Amino acid sequence: MTPDAPMTAQDALAALMVAVSASDETIRTAELVKMSNSINNLPVFAEYDAERLPRVSKMVFELLEQEDGLEALFGLIRDALPERLFETAYALSCDVAAADGAIDGAEARMLEEIRYELEIDRLHAAAIERGSRARHMTLS
Repeated sequence: MTPDAPMTAQDALAALMVAVSASDETIRTAELVKMSNSINNLPVFAEYDAERLPRVSKMVFELLEQEDGLEALFGLIRDALPERLFETAYALSCDVAAADGAIDGAEARMLEEIRYELEIDRLHAAAIERGSRARHMTLS
């Protein structure tokens, strides 16, 4: 973000959702809808100014283009996000990844990186992932 407007915890959550969506170089409509619904409806975003999202997205895209940008992004996220929201961040990331019906390749690697960076233990991660899969099942 900027020195006069540092990244907030909510910006960090939004940045992770954007990063997961962009990780496979294709941001799908279902992923955008999931991010929008999360920001508009979840209690953790109750006070969030959605006008910040374009700036957050731009920052994520710029960082992902840099050689060590992902490491820098995770540094910013860890600085802005209280540890008690690490599992929330992972759950939001899983929901965005699952929104289009498939988690594979780059998205799966990004989720693995998020698990590692946020120190989500394997058992909790598996439960969060299963919940995301269950919420995004289709009839066919």
